[in-house]
Amino acid sequence: VQLQASGGGLVQAGGSLRLSCAASGRTFSGYAMAWFRQAPGKGRIFVGQITWSSGDTHVVDSVKGRFTISRDTAKNTMYLQMNSLKPEDTADYLCAAASTTKSFDYWGQGTLVTVSS
Repeated sequence: VQLQASGGGLVQAGGSLRLSCAASGRTFSGYAMAWFRQAPGKGRIFVGQITWSSGDTHVVDSVKGRFTISRDTAKNTMYLQMNSLKPEDTADYLCAAASTTKSFDYWGQGTLVTVSS
């Protein structure tokens, strides 16, 4: 499975962006897909995930109420809708896929989100 993230860019604080993560190579039928982010000079951190079969989602507290994860199984694509963006949301956003519950075994390249104050 190859993952391609897109949709990043420059946005003012309070604005919105929608990121996409398209899976190719074969139809994704694994356990979950997720978003991570890595701010400049910082480590990679988990943002949230979606269980592929059920659509159940979980996001971390720092983005709860602002970020929403969804998926389109027909398009093999996961989305991250980001609203009320803050400068501290500035980061490289990466998507990952888990074939099983054990680990994320597929990773895409990042898409850069820059939020100006």
